[in-house]
Amino acid sequence: MSDTIVKVENVEIMFRLYREQVHNLKEVVIKKLKRQLAYDEFWALRDINFEVKRGESVALVGKNGSGKSTLLKTIAGVLKPTAGTVTLGGTVAPMIELGAGFDFELTARENVFLNGAILGYPKDMMQENYQKIVEFSELEEFMDVPVKNFSSGMMARLGFAIATIYTPDILIVDEILSVGDQAFQLKCQTRIDEMLSSGTTLLFVSHSMEQVKQVCNRAILLSHGRMILDDKVDTVSYCYDEI
Repeated sequence: MSDTIVKVENVEIMFRLYREQVHNLKEVVIKKLKRQLAYDEFWALRDINFEVKRGESVALVGKNGSGKSTLLKTIAGVLKPTAGTVTLGGTVAPMIELGAGFDFELTARENVFLNGAILGYPKDMMQENYQKIVEFSELEEFMDVPVKNFSSGMMARLGFAIATIYTPDILIVDEILSVGDQAFQLKCQTRIDEMLSSGTTLLFVSHSMEQVKQVCNRAILLSHGRMILDDKVDTVSYCYDEI
């Protein structure tokens, strides 16, 4: 079995920025057929190459607009690269956006099973671990409340509890630890530490270099969609302040 669990090769992402407003899909199709839909190309990622070994904890860091969240979504399979490939060697638990995979009209209880299904967790496993999810999230009084009434902190508690109910090969976390109170952040940190001790590979995005230093042993610095540096966290932290 290869030690490489994430391999990113020549990955590039291009978004089309349309110059005029289009109000519906029909209008888009008509304008495309008539070649009237003008757009600019925006390259969010360019020529990204790196590998992550099993058990590593790697941070993707950079200023706003550097492409780190886009790269994380590409690795998680949420976005398809315009060019290049991403190869994963294990199961993935992505925590990309608060509320991703939730139906806001459903209750927290119903969303536990919906979100679990989206993550690929069997229903019987979710039933078996339901109470553990509730206890970790500390939302027992609110499990029959529609999640549209939840605060961002409550959403984070529930999403994190579901995504980490079992130990995946790869855990992908985007800014989730910056939401909620300090006690919850510490609780998440403890669970991540336990998963890392069990051999889970972590890909982590955060604007807090102090948080990165606590969680990761390696960091990749991005700027304007390109890789600037791939090194130890302390080295990248120094360069981060200079860009």
